[in-house]
Amino acid sequence: MRPIIGITGYREPASWGLWRDTAADLIPHTYVRAVTEAGGRAVLLPPDDGDAGVLRALDGLLLAGGADIGPGLYGEEPAAVTDSRPDRDAGEVALLTAALRTGLPILGVCRGMQLLAAVHGGRLHQHLPDVLGHEKHRPAPGVFGTHGLRCAAGSRIAALLGPEAEVNTYHHQGVADPGRLTATGWADDGLIEAVEDPAHPFLLGVQWHPEEAGDLRLFAALVNAAKA
Repeated sequence: MRPIIGITGYREPASWGLWRDTAADLIPHTYVRAVTEAGGRAVLLPPDDGDAGVLRALDGLLLAGGADIGPGLYGEEPAAVTDSRPDRDAGEVALLTAALRTGLPILGVCRGMQLLAAVHGGRLHQHLPDVLGHEKHRPAPGVFGTHGLRCAAGSRIAALLGPEAEVNTYHHQGVADPGRLTATGWADDGLIEAVEDPAHPFLLGVQWHPEEAGDLRLFAALVNAAKA
């Protein structure tokens, strides 16, 4: 059997067929395609904070992108530009906390990396233009930018991508402090772009969107860890 990879889902108003602005639990197909092409079997995990029992059926956990992390998770009040989803935060914190206890392989993408940092005692920049003085990490609505990436020698991300890479970008928040995680990747402007826990069997967070770029290397690493 292919390893079963649970992907955390969005809960957003959506339109399809005859239905308009209907509440839907969904994920972009790019995540499913990346997991499938990497050799895994993708399943959607809608927001649900009742329990984390679903993890017993999973071989790996993929924390997907989406709306902002609620700043209450790292002890701050929300800024005017912060757009969070409390139901998704609660459900994903429950899943992540349980997955950390059991050693389940975990990959966090964009929002997923930010959640990893918050749960490990870190904190976020709520609006990067206020900190960095530019909007290159989210150049326009719905438009991805690109920037260079520098990876720490000996890190998991360097083993997968090499010492340097070019990555896509679309986010207005970022990790200010990774907490108990180790920062292992940085953008050209110094923003943290990758975090890891060397003590965990497989725990990696990246700020960019490899699924949108069709880069399977991180998903293949997750799937391979899920086979172990």
